[in-house]
Amino acid sequence: MSRRKQIYEGKAKILYEGPEPGTLVQYFKDDATAFNAQKKATLDGKGVLNNRISEFIMLRLMEIGIPTHFIRRLNMREQLIKKVEIVPLEVICRNVAAGTMSVRLGIEEGEKLPRSIVEFCLKRDDLGDPLVAEEHVYAFGWATQGEMDEIIAMTLRINDYLQGMFAGIGIRLVDFKIEFGRLAHPDGLGDHMIILADEISPDSCRLWDMETNKKLDKDRFRRDLGEVTEAYTEVATRLGILKPNPSTANISVISSND
Repeated sequence: MSRRKQIYEGKAKILYEGPEPGTLVQYFKDDATAFNAQKKATLDGKGVLNNRISEFIMLRLMEIGIPTHFIRRLNMREQLIKKVEIVPLEVICRNVAAGTMSVRLGIEEGEKLPRSIVEFCLKRDDLGDPLVAEEHVYAFGWATQGEMDEIIAMTLRINDYLQGMFAGIGIRLVDFKIEFGRLAHPDGLGDHMIILADEISPDSCRLWDMETNKKLDKDRFRRDLGEVTEAYTEVATRLGILKPNPSTANISVISSND
């Protein structure tokens, strides 16, 4: 990795220059952060799990026609992805009240929402990623109305698919956060495409067991519940990415298909 040109380092991933024009290599770190990086830790194996889970979900979304930046998984920690211009918004889709929504609106955590709600936050760590309205997006030129129409429609379609997929393995999709990017057309003609350009993993979703409400996501780290990688491993196992291994929580079995 030291010989490659690093393009960007975030809280959970590093982006390197890709082997071909228009590509990047996305490396999943074991770092865990919460509360705008005020809380930090290293969780052995988390990056490996997120790489595999995100690969699994991206491939399923592509099968139903969702355009994504994912090209292929390279190894246990890396993916080859398309280089895009990131839309400076975090897009949050909520099905159940939890986290900041419960605090902001005084809704008891766990209450099912009347309908799925899509929210937007400006990608500015220095400002704490503030919640913004669509009017802000248009006024400040962060995205056009056409782009936002695509983003909202795609987010709701992703939500519908993921709710069904997770319900099939006994997990409730409470909410999730994603990002989108602009991809230039290969021929250089016409407008760019809006595509999904983020990971989807227990780092970016709230996932609760449907029977017990056990948290199987990053809230285990945020709230000091412990067994974070064990929860991520359980998600991967239920999805069929890992084989059940009752004797150990060791995730080295992930390398069996590499």
